[in-house]
Amino acid sequence: MLSRFIEYIKEKQLFEPSQRVLLAVSGGIDSMVLLHLFEKSEFNYGVVHCNFRLRGADSDEDEAFVREQVLNHGVPFFFRPFDTEEYARLNGISVEMAARELRYNYFEEIRSEKGYDYIATAHHQDDLMETFFLNLSRKTGIKGLTGIKEKAGHVIRPLLFIGRKEIEDYARFNFIEYREDYTNNEVIYQRNFIRHRILPLFSELNPSFKNSLPETIQHLREAEDVYSLCIKEAREKVVTTRENEMAVSIDALLRSPFSKTLLFEILSEYNFNPQVIDQILQGLKSVSGKQYYSKTHRLVKDREHLFLTRLKAEDERIFYLEKEDLELFAPFDLTIEKTDIDNFQIVKSSHVACIDLDKLEFPLLIRRWKQGDYFQPLGMTGFKKLSDFLIDEKIPVHEKENIWLLCSGQKIVWIMGHRLDNRFKISTKTRRILKIEIKKN
Repeated sequence: MLSRFIEYIKEKQLFEPSQRVLLAVSGGIDSMVLLHLFEKSEFNYGVVHCNFRLRGADSDEDEAFVREQVLNHGVPFFFRPFDTEEYARLNGISVEMAARELRYNYFEEIRSEKGYDYIATAHHQDDLMETFFLNLSRKTGIKGLTGIKEKAGHVIRPLLFIGRKEIEDYARFNFIEYREDYTNNEVIYQRNFIRHRILPLFSELNPSFKNSLPETIQHLREAEDVYSLCIKEAREKVVTTRENEMAVSIDALLRSPFSKTLLFEILSEYNFNPQVIDQILQGLKSVSGKQYYSKTHRLVKDREHLFLTRLKAEDERIFYLEKEDLELFAPFDLTIEKTDIDNFQIVKSSHVACIDLDKLEFPLLIRRWKQGDYFQPLGMTGFKKLSDFLIDEKIPVHEKENIWLLCSGQKIVWIMGHRLDNRFKISTKTRRILKIEIKKN
């Protein structure tokens, strides 16, 4: 099997012999066989181990076992314990998902800090098949049915060319020590249920099932390549991107003959689940302002577009503009100029405010707008709620959060980039002028 192992690495171009690989070793049979093959191949490698503290003393004994084995191999060893159950509780996810997130985050941290080129895991063909059925039991696109990839970013799986039986035979023939995880036999876990209940039933139905399913998955991967190309072309017709915002044209989306599939592929990469995407589709003809959330992004339906932005913490910062300031760099770049009325020329731009300097109370404040704010729009004698002004100006919901106010004391001087307050305008009595310009990127 050693020669097949080396040939598979070359064939799939997983890494070059000169590159450094970080092996994820749990102590179980799969990862111990991976460790043995790397040692026999004389590749440059280190070992990383996670103690998820889910099995009491057994978890600690796994760690001690791996530590001893690595000491015998004389290679670098990295280890970290985790409170996995607490992480799952705080993040509202399953223990299995928590362990996965903690594991891969830690692997990448070590890989980056210690200068390794790749992370190698001991996934094999049986894992590939289990993942196929696990994803099949959920709502998933074609990508979810292609299973585990032999190479994805910095993660490689050099054992995907063999199944569990071959691994067991190799371990027995080479007298490889390993630790048994008793939870692998508990069918309460989804993957174990598939391993012990579903796969044996299919093998009874078709004895060659374990050989044919990996071939089927390979066909699906080839189909996914064609599918992805079509989605890319369709996506370009409905999606536009500017700065930190993505817009989906509702009209162009509805004209697509496969609008549901297209929207799923656009939004799933931003962590929107299928149920929420179904709600978005049903709400495409509803009123503007409807909002939908994933754990990382927010989608807002406007009149003609769906606007996607990344979620961010509420910005409650306040910036101060002193009387002597000539520049300000937060929350965006500003240039400040003082002049007298004789040297003044009117600038017609929403990015420039020309204000009666003698009416201002310094320091000026720059802050986010909030419900209850009101001002006197330029050219009007009465006051208006800022929320009503933003509605009248047809400013989309997702852009309202980016509105900043320039204030003098408790009074709004300028809705920055939009409208000056009438109380601070230049008049026949004005003698000194403050000019503030928002610099465009």
